[in-house]
Formats: sequence, structure tokens, C-alpha cells
Amino acid sequence: MKKFIITILITVLSFSANAESRLNKILKSGELRVGTTGDWDPMSMKDPATNQYKGFDIDISSELAKDMGVKVKYVPTDWKTIVSGITSDRYDISTSATKTAKRALVAGFTNSYYKYGTVALVLKKNLKKFPTWESLNNKNVTIATTLGTSQEEMAKKIFVKSKLKSIEAPARDFQEVLAGRADGHITSSTEANKLVVTYPQLAIIPDGGKNPAVLAILIDQNDQVWLNYVNHWIEIKKASGFFKDLLKKYGLKSLE
Repeated sequence: MKKFIITILITVLSFSANAESRLNKILKSGELRVGTTGDWDPMSMKDPATNQYKGFDIDISSELAKDMGVKVKYVPTDWKTIVSGITSDRYDISTSATKTAKRALVAGFTNSYYKYGTVALVLKKNLKKFPTWESLNNKNVTIATTLGTSQEEMAKKIFVKSKLKSIEAPARDFQEVLAGRADGHITSSTEANKLVVTYPQLAIIPDGGKNPAVLAILIDQNDQVWLNYVNHWIEIKKASGFFKDLLKKYGLKSLE
């Protein structure tokens, strides 16, 4: 029996070692598949007039495909399925997602290239009522989150007294606040700065950002060859100033 088990293990390990990396598959097919939600301004947004994607992350994936000499194909996804899209081989990478321990259990992450703070938003007219994060941690308060996001995970830990309302894409949490169905929501400082311009009735709670988080690309955790390649590419692009120029283009400032 022991000899049989060892034989099985050797067979499995040999198969794994010889398994073709996604890197080789992408080069052979000539196509890089990128999963994206298209609802995170200014990272990835889908233009309804053209059905084309644009944004910080779209520029990153387009540059990666160009450097690999392949075409890029964007695969629509949402926050609740963005991880399963990697594990089920629906796409080769995602556009940026926040690194969390829960996601890292089943999917890999590349090196990070952007760090942000998390902020809370309420209606501007309610700022006196909700001047701090703690003021939102109340049994009479409803906090909206978007299903599957890192903010949903965070809200469960921070707002333990509040009523939590998870919204399924394509609807978004901030829309619940605008409609008066929720008192507040939390999001990245990146998105928040855009939201308060687009919707001046929203305001950021002034007691600062919490829980700094980093963005990275979701990738197959079992494909070390593919992961190594994308990590090397990110570091090369950092050194060349690509990411610095991209931050400037979109008016962003990383906390790093």
C-alpha cells in the first residue's frame, strides 16, 4: 500500500511539473483574457455608449497584452464572482482587486502597485448626525455594501451594531445612500473622491480613512510560472515609471 501511495504521489507531482502554464497558453492563443467588473471609477468603467472599457486598470491590462504581443479580451464579471472566475478558468487575470485573506485562500495575487485608504460616506445633509465612523456603528443605522467586495467583509467587522445591507451588482451601495434606503457606506478613497464630485449630495465623513488596503491582480495561485511573469512585468513597469505616469493621468495618489 505504501509503495502504491508513493507511486500515485510521484505521478501527480510529475503531472503538475509538466502541466502547461497559462503563460504558454496565452502566447499560443494570442489572447489575454481579463475579468473586470467595469463599475469602479476610475479603475475600470464600461462606457454604455460604446460598450468599451476604460480606466486605470484597463490601461494596465492593455499594456501587459501589448508587451506580451497578444490581444486583450475583457470578460464581464462582478464582485461576488471575481475570484471564482479565476479558479474556474473564465479568465487569466482580473483587473485590480483588494488583497484580502479570504480571497487569498483560493486565488493568487500579484505584487501590489497601489495602496488606498477606506472612507465612509453619508448624505452631506447628515454630516452633523454622522460625524465619525463610530457614529455609524449603531443599531438604528443601516450600512450598505456591495456584495462580494472587500468593503463588505470590512463592514461586518467594523459596524457590528449596525444593520448591514448587501447590494448585488449591477446595483451599487452608494445608490442606497442616495435613495435614502441606507445611512452610509464605505469604499476606497479612490472611488469616494470621484463619487462626491459626481454626486455632490454625498460627503466623506471627515475623521479620516481607515484600514489601508492594497490593490493587485487576481491570478491562478497554482501557476507559479504565470504568476512570476506578471510579477516581473509589474516590477519592470514600476522601474520604468509606467505606474507613476498612470497615477498622474488619472489624478490618483497611492498611499505608498
